[in-house]
Amino acid sequence: MGRDKAGVIVDGVALWQRQVATLRRLVPAELFISGREDGPYAGAGVEIVPDITPGRGPLSGLEAALCRSAQSLVLVLAIDLPGMTSEFLSLLVSDAVSGELGVVPRFEGWFEPLAAIYPKRGLPLVQECLRGEDLSMQAFVGRAIACGLVRAMEVVAADGALFRNVNTPGDLASKPE
Repeated sequence: MGRDKAGVIVDGVALWQRQVATLRRLVPAELFISGREDGPYAGAGVEIVPDITPGRGPLSGLEAALCRSAQSLVLVLAIDLPGMTSEFLSLLVSDAVSGELGVVPRFEGWFEPLAAIYPKRGLPLVQECLRGEDLSMQAFVGRAIACGLVRAMEVVAADGALFRNVNTPGDLASKPE
């Protein structure tokens, strides 16, 4: 993108503002942003939690969130999923709370690990993965499933647009299917 995606404007709203509003509709017990303290959301009245292990990608953010949270389950929502809805996230929350497990959507064979719920007790696995070479969230989720920390939830094709990433300027111009 060439700049911090959090400040990218989609339909007149910065991505970070869109995601915070989506999460607030769920009335969470706590709400914070895992990111740089000088990001575009600085000074907006939302707690910012910096990475504990910087420079290791999304796993670093997950580590920071799991360390910071006082809750046993943590909902994670990436900044670059502008199509995500509070209704879908509410389904994830209900599913996770009833099963006492984390829940990671899977769409077309791929995990969607950045619109998911993770148990705080998964922190040691996150830290172990951060010490390794494979920092991919796909690999991490596979391990978390094998350890009984999370389960996959299949996403139907009709919900596929919820997971459309905005990673490049071209993604901003393209319309979801």
